Amino acid sequence: MFYHDNKLQYPVRVDTPSPLFAKMLQQAIGGVEGEIRVCLQYLFQSFGARGPARYRDMLMDTGTEELGHIQMLATAVALNLEGSSAAVQEEAARANPMVAAVLGGMDPRQYLSAGMAALAADADGVPFNGSHVYASGNIVADMYSNVAAEATGRALACRLFDMTDDPGMKDMLRYLIARDTMHQQQWLTVIEELGGHQANLPIPNSFDQSQELLDVSYDFFATGIDGTETPAGRWTSGPSLDGKGEYRVRRAVPFGDEPKLAPPSPSGYAQRQQMTADEADTSVTVMTTGDTQS
Repeated sequence: MFYHDNKLQYPVRVDTPSPLFAKMLQQAIGGVEGEIRVCLQYLFQSFGARGPARYRDMLMDTGTEELGHIQMLATAVALNLEGSSAAVQEEAARANPMVAAVLGGMDPRQYLSAGMAALAADADGVPFNGSHVYASGNIVADMYSNVAAEATGRALACRLFDMTDDPGMKDMLRYLIARDTMHQQQWLTVIEELGGHQANLPIPNSFDQSQELLDVSYDFFATGIDGTETPAGRWTSGPSLDGKGEYRVRRAVPFGDEPKLAPPSPSGYAQRQQMTADEADTSVTVMTTGDTQS
C-alpha cells in the first residue's frame, strides 16, 4: 500500500522558463537512464524479492523515493512550459499552439497530449516501455543492474546540470545527483554485505560450476587478426576475481564446423532456387555500371 504527501520531496523552482530544457528533462523522466526506469526496477525487484526481508524493504523504500523524483521532474517540465518566454507566448497567441511549441523547442506532444505538462516519454518523445526494467530474482544480479542504472542516470543528470544556467534547475539537479551518489553506494554495499565479488561470482553462484565448460571459464578470447596486439589488463593474467581460476589469453579459433541447415520448408514459401540449387551452383551474377561480375 502506498501513501503520499502533497509536498514535493525537494523544492522545484524555475527562474527562467525554457521549453527546450523541458524537452531535455524528459530524458530524465522516461529515458532509458530515467527515473521511471529505476522506480519500476526497484519496485518490481521488491515485489518479487525472496530471502532476507531487509532487502525487499530497502528496495521498496528506494523505489518509492524514485516516485518522488518523477514528480519533481514532471513539475519542473510543467513550470518550464507554462512560464515560457515572451516570444514563445506571443507566437502562441498569433498562431497555432503546436507551431509555437515547435518554435519554442518543446516537444509538441507536451502540448497536444499533455496540456503543457510532462510525458511518460524520453527527450525524443518515445514513450517509456519498460524494456530496461531488470528484475531477475537474483539479488546480486539485480544489485549490479541497479549500480549501472544509477551510474547512467547520474551521468545524465550531470549533463543536464551543465545544460542549464537556471539557478532553480541547478539546485534541483544537485539534489538528484546527490541521491544517485547514495544509491550507487547503497547497491554496492549490499553486494559487499553478501561477501563481495569472491563470494558471489560467478552469478548465480548456486549453479554447480563443474557443469560448465571450465576449460574456457577464465579465458580472454583475442579476436584480432594476426599482428593485432591483445589488450592487456587485469583480465588477461593472474587469479580470477572469484579466486577459482587463473586468467589467460587464448587466440580465438573456431571450435565448431560450418553450420549446415536443412533445405527450406515448402510451407515457408522460399524461392524455388533455394529449394533445388545444389552446393556447387552458388554463383551469382551482379550487374554493375559497365561490366558484369560473377
